[in-house]
Amino acid sequence: GRAPQLDAGSFAPALQGQGAAFVTLTQAGRLRGCIGSLAAHRPLMEDVVTNAQKAALNDPRFAPVTAAELPGLRLKIAVLTRAAPLPCATEAEALAAITPGRDGLILESGAHRGTLLPMVWDDLPEPRAFLRALRRKAGLPEDAWGPGMQLRRYRAESFAEA
Repeated sequence: GRAPQLDAGSFAPALQGQGAAFVTLTQAGRLRGCIGSLAAHRPLMEDVVTNAQKAALNDPRFAPVTAAELPGLRLKIAVLTRAAPLPCATEAEALAAITPGRDGLILESGAHRGTLLPMVWDDLPEPRAFLRALRRKAGLPEDAWGPGMQLRRYRAESFAEA
């Protein structure tokens, strides 16, 4: 339940710099936890460690991971680029602007916010279905689109256990 003590000097310089990452845990191919940061606000190595612990113990969708589950867990880390605004006034403009398979998206509308990582394209390869799932995740109706909706795009480099 406690974060490990990190010796920053023992990590490569790229891991010591500010970074944002999502950590996804799966078991038998099914999601078991996923927590991350959308913007860099601490050293990348610390972000990965903190989000791994939160994905295992604090994802509100799941009970905490038990010691018995550890051998079957698989870990995937996505290191995110900085999100950039994706101007689009309509869903059609959004569909034309996104790059399937590469773009992670953040949707914000009032108090609603959701994100889907680029790896989600593996399960939702059709752009319209991807946007519907993003709106649902943000707590909006699947067909919602209107003034005040903002999209931001990011990319991610992913690393996974074999």
